[in-house]
Amino acid sequence: MLFGDFDLPSGTWLDWHVHDEHHQLAWAARGVVAVNVGSAHWVLPPARALWVPAGTVHRTGSSGNAVLRGIFMDAARSPVSWPEPRLVRVRPLLRELLDHLTAGGLPDDARQRAEAVAFDLLEPVPVTPISVPLPADPRARRVAEALIANPADDRTLDRFGREVGASSRTLARLFLTETRLSFGRWRTQVRLRAALPQLADGRSLANVADRVGYSSPSAFVAAFRRAVGVPPGQYFG
Repeated sequence: MLFGDFDLPSGTWLDWHVHDEHHQLAWAARGVVAVNVGSAHWVLPPARALWVPAGTVHRTGSSGNAVLRGIFMDAARSPVSWPEPRLVRVRPLLRELLDHLTAGGLPDDARQRAEAVAFDLLEPVPVTPISVPLPADPRARRVAEALIANPADDRTLDRFGREVGASSRTLARLFLTETRLSFGRWRTQVRLRAALPQLADGRSLANVADRVGYSSPSAFVAAFRRAVGVPPGQYFG
C-alpha cells in the first residue's frame, strides 16, 4: 500500500484523473470528501471511504476544508479486486490501522501483516450511488440547472415548460431519453445529492429535509431509502 494526504480547501476539486495500475481507497482523514465517477456521486465522512478500481476516471473534492487520504494498492497484487466503485465502512479499528500504516517506519514483515488485516477489514456498504446525468437539450438543461441551483424549487414541469418554451410532455420525454430517468426520479437525485454533504456536516435531518424541498423528515428518509437502498443513518453511521 502507498499513502498520500492531500489538503482540500473549501470548494476545491482535483482534476479528473485515472490510476491505471493501482486501486485507490479514497478516505477523509479530516472533514468530508466527495468523489465523482461519471455522473455518480459519493460523499465520504471519516466513517466511510470509497473503493475506486484501477482504470476508473474520477475526481475528488470537498465543499469544506478537508484532508483526502489516498490509499493506493497495486492492482496486480491486491487481494481485493472489486470491479466497480464501492462505499466502504471505516470502523475505528480500520481507521487506527490506516493511521498506523501511514505513519511509516514499519519493518517489511510487520507492514505486510498490517496490510493483510486492513484488506480483511474492507467492509462494503450496499448502497446505490446518487447519479445526476444532465440532459443535452437546451430547454431541459435550463430546467436542470435551475433545480441544481435550488433543489427545493417546487415548480412543476408545466410551469417550467412555459418558461423555457416547451410542453411538459416534451420536457418529460427529454429527461427520460437523455438522462434515462423520469423527471421525478431525476429531481429526487438532485435533492439527495444536495443533502449528502449537509448530512455529513452534521446538520439535523429536519433541517436538511426542509432545505432540499421535502415537507417532512419522514418523506425525506423514505425518498433516500428508495433511491440509495439504506436510510441516511446507515449511509453515514
